[in-house]
Amino acid sequence: MTSATILTIIIIYFGLLILISNIVSKKDHGNDTFFKANKNSKWYLVAFGMIGTALSGVTFISVPGEVGNPDLQFKYFQFILGNAIGFVIIAKVLLPLYYRMNLTSIYGYIEQRLGTISYKTSAIIFLISRTIGSAFRLYLVVIVLQRYVFDDFNVPFAATVLISLGLIFAYTYRGGLKTIIITDTLQTFFLVSSVFLTIIFVCRSLDFSAIEAFEAVKNSNYSKIFFYEDYLKGNYVIKQILGGIFVTIAMVGLDQDLMQKNLSCKNIGEAQKNMFTFTAIFVLINIFFLSVGALLYMYAEKNGVAIPMVDGIARTDYLFPEIAFKHLSIIPAVIFLLGLTAATFATTDSALTALTTSFCVDFLGMDKAENANNMKTVRTRHFVHLTFSFLMFLVILVFNSLNDKSVVTMIFTVAGYTYGPLLGLYGFGLFIKSKTVIDKFVPIICLVSPLITYFINTNSKDWFGGYVFSFEIIILNGLITLLGLLLISKPATGQTHF
Repeated sequence: MTSATILTIIIIYFGLLILISNIVSKKDHGNDTFFKANKNSKWYLVAFGMIGTALSGVTFISVPGEVGNPDLQFKYFQFILGNAIGFVIIAKVLLPLYYRMNLTSIYGYIEQRLGTISYKTSAIIFLISRTIGSAFRLYLVVIVLQRYVFDDFNVPFAATVLISLGLIFAYTYRGGLKTIIITDTLQTFFLVSSVFLTIIFVCRSLDFSAIEAFEAVKNSNYSKIFFYEDYLKGNYVIKQILGGIFVTIAMVGLDQDLMQKNLSCKNIGEAQKNMFTFTAIFVLINIFFLSVGALLYMYAEKNGVAIPMVDGIARTDYLFPEIAFKHLSIIPAVIFLLGLTAATFATTDSALTALTTSFCVDFLGMDKAENANNMKTVRTRHFVHLTFSFLMFLVILVFNSLNDKSVVTMIFTVAGYTYGPLLGLYGFGLFIKSKTVIDKFVPIICLVSPLITYFINTNSKDWFGGYVFSFEIIILNGLITLLGLLLISKPATGQTHF
C-alpha cells in the first residue's frame, strides 16, 4: 500500500471523527458536557469504548511483537490475568466510593480524607503520569506513521506529532467526554474488527483453517503462558499477576481518565455492569492479540520476513506494520491501519480530555454549578486543552530521543514509579481509618518514594541474590509511600466515613 493511500485513509478517518464531534457537541459544549457527559452515558457504550482506551497502540503493535522473544512468548497474559482481578477490585471497592461521594474528579476523595495539599499532590501525580503514559502510546503510532507514510513526503517527525495532536484536539476540545463516548465506540469497533480480520488474512496466507491455526499457535515456540521456573526473573508468574493487579488499580482505578468514563453512567449499578463487561472483553481481546503475534512470526519465518532494523537495533514493534503494509494485500493493510489508528487515538483523545478535566476541576474549580456553561470558563478550558496537547508534543519529542526498547515494557516500568505514590495515598486513606497526615509533608513523601524505589530497583540484583523487579515495582513504590505517610501521620480528629 502506497504512502499516498495510507494518508488518504487517515484524512477520511479523522474527517469522520470531526464530523461526529460537531454533531454531538453542536447544541451543548459546556463544562458539564465536557467533564461528565451530562451523567447520561449508556453503560454498554462506555464498556465497549473503554476497550479502545485501555488497549491502545501498545497492545496493537508491541504485544504481538514481543511474542517472538523466547523469554516472553505469551508471558503478557499472566499480566492480563492480574489486570482482570484488578478490574474486579475497582468495580467492588473504588467505584462505589466515587459514586457515594458524587465526584467529578476522583482526587476529591483525597481532599476530604487527607487534606488540600494531599489532594493537589494527587492531581499533579496524575497529570504527570498520564501525560507521560499517553505520550508513550501516541509515540508508538507516530513512529509507524513516520516510517511508512511521512518519511516518503519528507515531513519531519516533529511535524507528524504536531499534526496528530492537532487532529485529536480538533474533535475533542468542544464536546469532551460526551464526544469521546461516541467516537471511542466507533474506534473500538475498528480496533476489534481489525484483530479478527487480521487473524483471518494471516491464516489464509499460511493456509490454516481456524482449528489448524489454533493448533499451530498452541504447539509453536511462541505460546508459553506461565513462567514459574525462576522467581528471580521478571517474567515469573507471581510477579506478573501481582504487578497486573496493582498496575490496574493504580492506572485505571486511581486514574481520572478511565474513571471519568465510568462516572458518566447514571448510577453505580450501570457503572459496575460496564466494568464487568469490559473486563471479559478485555481478556478475550488480549488473547487474540497474542495469537496475532504468534501467527505473524510464523508468517515471517515462512516468507523470509526479517524484523525491521532501526539504527542497527531489531525493533519488534515494527514487525506487524512491516507485514501488513509490505507483504499482505491492500485490504488487510487498510484494516491494520484503521485498527492501529483507532487503538492509539482512542487512548490519546480520552487522556487529553481527562488531563483537561483534572486541571480544570482540581486547580481551577470549574465543577461548580455556576461554571457549567460560563463562556469565560469554557474559553479557559479550551486553552488548558490546547496546553496539554502541546505538553504531550514536547514529551514525545523527548522520548523519541531517548527510547531504545519495546514501548510496552517502558510504559509499565515508568508507571511503577509515577503511579506508586497514588497507590500509597489511597491505601492510607482507605485502610488506615484512625489516622490522617500532616498535609504539608505529603509532597515530600510522594517525591522521595519513587527515588528510593529506583535506588532499590537499581541494586536489587546485588542486594537480593539476583532478584529482578518487573511490573511489581509499583507495589514496592506504594508500600514505601504508605510507610512514609505513616511517619507523618497523626490521629484523625473526627470519624472517617469513607
